[in-house]
Amino acid sequence: MLTDERMMAEIRDANLSYLILAQSLIRKDPVQALYRLGLSEETAELIDQLSPAQMLRIAQGNMLICRFRFDDQMLWSLLADHGAADDQREDRSAARLHAAILMSGNFQETMVESAAGEERVHGRS
Repeated sequence: MLTDERMMAEIRDANLSYLILAQSLIRKDPVQALYRLGLSEETAELIDQLSPAQMLRIAQGNMLICRFRFDDQMLWSLLADHGAADDQREDRSAARLHAAILMSGNFQETMVESAAGEERVHGRS
């Protein structure tokens, strides 16, 4: 069993790793980063502008800054090949494709909500 201190150290490591990965993806290909990380454009811009000192400071918190994007049991079952035998390779490929389609739909919903929020902030209809 992990001690509280060790668990907190692992959370800080995960936070810093996530921030470094996120910043790297955002700088390399912002569109792909938004999709893969599930971030809004505004959040991606903020992460892109963080200095190393700011990333270290943010990572020191006692809570994970990233979270699981999916809370749908069906999606997790598709991703984990729940109940699939090893010889059912085509079924697993179809299940993963189905999961990818579902996830891309979630991304589209997020982008539409983000755009609507931006229009409200800037007074556009």
